Amino acid sequence: MSELVLFDVPGPRTRRRMVVVNVLAALLVAGLGAWVLVLLGRKGQLEPALWQPFLTERTWTSYLLPGLRDTLRAAGLAIVASAVFGLLFGLGRLSGSRVVRWVSGTVVEFFRAVPVLLMMIFFYSGISQLRVVEPQDVPLLAVVLALMLYNGSVFAELVRSGVHNLPRGQREAALAVGLRPAQSLRLVEVPQALIAMLPAIASQLVVILKDTALGAIITYPELLDAARRFGSGNGNIMQALLVAAVVFIVINYGLTTLAQRLASRVGRHTAGAAPAEAPSLVVAPGGADR
Repeated sequence: MSELVLFDVPGPRTRRRMVVVNVLAALLVAGLGAWVLVLLGRKGQLEPALWQPFLTERTWTSYLLPGLRDTLRAAGLAIVASAVFGLLFGLGRLSGSRVVRWVSGTVVEFFRAVPVLLMMIFFYSGISQLRVVEPQDVPLLAVVLALMLYNGSVFAELVRSGVHNLPRGQREAALAVGLRPAQSLRLVEVPQALIAMLPAIASQLVVILKDTALGAIITYPELLDAARRFGSGNGNIMQALLVAAVVFIVINYGLTTLAQRLASRVGRHTAGAAPAEAPSLVVAPGGADR
């Protein structure tokens, strides 16, 4: 039996058209890239002297690596805090208590609607006036809190939607073996929902890492801010920003690849090998059941 798909398998003529369109699109992108390089060359932005500083040790040890360290520190703290926040309020949105569901839903929807930069500025100003931490720690705390509240709310929605998308038989089976609804949610449904939502979670991790760059507005010395300071002092700010962009791309690509491999491995260990085809009841020619 043919495998079920969401669209018809393209025929030879359609495949040839797809190849032609892909080739034309690739040529168009290559042409635009060449045109940009020509313009940059005319402006003197491709001169080796502007790129040479990024081959020296001082550039990396004094600017880019410290900025990358601070970026990863803020992102790491925000990821852990967002995961805890998301699990707590995701479970709250799935609670059997109407009050808990309403409170959790209000918190999640509120922080999803507030811009991250606005929260960073708010926490930076508020914590600075309260003077509850050292002044040098205020930018980091403001960045982590803002990223936690926004991305934790997104994680909570991922937990809720992942549980709702599970087959109803998962909860019914858990209740049939004697688990209470809360135990079924915590021990059976949420773990499976998290596995199913790993690609979406990976995308949100990339968002957290990128949004740490907003901390430059509140004087947090992350990678983008370090690249901007170096470029401003050396007259090659465009080159510095391009190098920082490449670093972000490499890290984000690594996060996405790691999450995809983890999802594939965990899926194999939890679900096992699925048969390629479901048993068929179609009677084959000759009378034997297939």
